[in-house]
Amino acid sequence: MRKMITFRNKKDTLSLQMERKSLFIIGICMVLVLIASILGTSVGNDFISPLNVLQTIFGLGAGDHDFVVLTLRLPRVLLSLLVGAALGMSGALLQGIIRNPLASPDVIGITGGAAVAAVGFVTLLGGTISIKLLPLFAIVGAMITAIIIYLLAWKKGVSPIRLVLIGIGVSAITGAGTTFMLILSPFYTAGQAYIWLTGSVYGASWADVRTIIPVIVIVLPLAIWFARSLNAQEFGDDLATGLGVTVQRHRSVLLLCSVLLAGGAVAVAGTIGFVGLIAPHIARKLVGRMFGSMLIVSGLVGALLVFAADLIARTVFLPLDVPAGVFTAGVGAPFFLYLLFKNRNQF
Repeated sequence: MRKMITFRNKKDTLSLQMERKSLFIIGICMVLVLIASILGTSVGNDFISPLNVLQTIFGLGAGDHDFVVLTLRLPRVLLSLLVGAALGMSGALLQGIIRNPLASPDVIGITGGAAVAAVGFVTLLGGTISIKLLPLFAIVGAMITAIIIYLLAWKKGVSPIRLVLIGIGVSAITGAGTTFMLILSPFYTAGQAYIWLTGSVYGASWADVRTIIPVIVIVLPLAIWFARSLNAQEFGDDLATGLGVTVQRHRSVLLLCSVLLAGGAVAVAGTIGFVGLIAPHIARKLVGRMFGSMLIVSGLVGALLVFAADLIARTVFLPLDVPAGVFTAGVGAPFFLYLLFKNRNQF
């Protein structure tokens, strides 16, 4: 009896230490995001001191930097952070649902589905329907693609390698469809779409920020609530069911959350690749595998990744403005190959 009490006390102490560590890491990441939002707004063709940035944001400045800060830089910085957060959380949910470290919205084709729907909307319906419906089309495209991939990969369960291979195949099909519609579209539309497909927050506006904020605000609490069941699902569906988890319902809700986040991000920033793959792996290294904390940290890490990529893209190569997706792909593609090699014996 004494041994059981001692074991329980040790377990409670370890759990408390993990919670404190997670809260500390989350706090550090939030501070870094806040610093990034200020410094990112300061940096550009002309450097504006962080103090002047804060004064301009709170309406205390002389008005000299209002246009640059409030119209050009701040919306772009905020959009890069929000898009990165959405992609990071989407990847974390997807990896948890499928129990596959290689899963992410862009690798298995979900963002490709959102992209083909968005490009189809611009190419075929541009000028006839309000552009405000673009996010809806992107989310619906992501959802349809996710359902197709899941159904094709199902065979008495979903194996990691089958899901990845089918996802890559579906991604190739959506890419071909996107290219076909670009060929049919006017020259100007095609040029703009190519930049968007590479993944960029260039030309970000407050309308874009207002588009993605409701998606994150609505989905995040729902995802955190249902993500707790993923801790039980890691031990298998039978054990999770025995613990009282309605596995299929929870999995469907979490898949919906992942698709909404990915579709919303693609709608405003295009296909910024590999953030949903990298961010959850970094988050696990920082806070472990408890999905409540890991989901939040994945979002914060994803925000910092996209922010850093966009900061490099718009400052290092001045006067050129390189799409942020170029840099995330440059880091993410070798990382994906590393994961594929590391997990080769599991397939």
